[in-house]
Amino acid sequence: MKQILIIGGGSIGERHVRCFQKTGRADVVLCETNDDLRQRIGDLYGLSNSFASLDDALTERFDGAVICTPAQLHVPMAQQLVERRIATLIEKPLSISVDGVGDLLTAVHGQQLPVSVAYVMRQHPALVEMKNALDRQDFGRPVQVVYTGGQHFPFYRPAYRDIYYKKHETGGGAIQDALTHVMNTAEWIVGPVTRLVADAEHCVLDGVNVEDTVHVITRHEAVLGSFSLNQHQPVSESRLTIVCERGAARFEGHHSRWLSSSKPDGPWQVENDFTLERDDLFARQADAFLDQIDGKALPACTLDEALQTLKVCLAALESVRTKQWVQI
Repeated sequence: MKQILIIGGGSIGERHVRCFQKTGRADVVLCETNDDLRQRIGDLYGLSNSFASLDDALTERFDGAVICTPAQLHVPMAQQLVERRIATLIEKPLSISVDGVGDLLTAVHGQQLPVSVAYVMRQHPALVEMKNALDRQDFGRPVQVVYTGGQHFPFYRPAYRDIYYKKHETGGGAIQDALTHVMNTAEWIVGPVTRLVADAEHCVLDGVNVEDTVHVITRHEAVLGSFSLNQHQPVSESRLTIVCERGAARFEGHHSRWLSSSKPDGPWQVENDFTLERDDLFARQADAFLDQIDGKALPACTLDEALQTLKVCLAALESVRTKQWVQI
């Protein structure tokens, strides 16, 4: 059994507690500054131990740790863990700026320590299958990536006004909270964004001023991209389409399936669909991280890949401010 420290007991931290326990491979310990929250989660999940501060927690020995705090704390906390040679899984986004990331990369690469970033969509079996087909060029060379999606964020996160989401400085807003997942997935499939122009606005969500609606036009070298996302529409849906020279592939997150099309005026063909519960991807991610600690797997998302996605999101925010194209 691996000793795993979960740092932060908010909704995502609680999910990691639950999903690491589901693997049957981890003894989970929680670090949470809020006494009531730490007690509640400890009692609910029968945790063997808990700590009120990271300094106190680090007096013990852990095989791995998961950072689930607001984004501005990710890099300094990761640096503390890496200095103690603790394998680390960092929640997305990697940070809210590139400050300190270079030093963290140097430390991680120097120690060859298992570190990855929790872009959980890389665990989706439909996306994995679709990426494999595209990597084989089953439909020819990708030429365009198109994303459309949205959900009613207050339905899933009723406390959004009181958590990290309310400010850019803590990783809030649609770009850093939701678009970061989509961009990381798109870059994983068709390659890094090289330049972009973005438009965003706070349109609907009560009690916050950050953007809840985003449009981005991208270039991934020769591949053209467009992304449209909001966090207030009633229906939750997510479609990522990769148009290629001889056909197209589409991932539908709301149906947990992927489709293909190769005949002009022909229908989409369902290639495979999956039945997934809400925790399933996070349990897969926990298993993948434990495999990485054991030396059986590479990181699902490397620090370098997460840094690239961070640069894309920062560029999108800059483009919204300046109303100009931004080079990555």
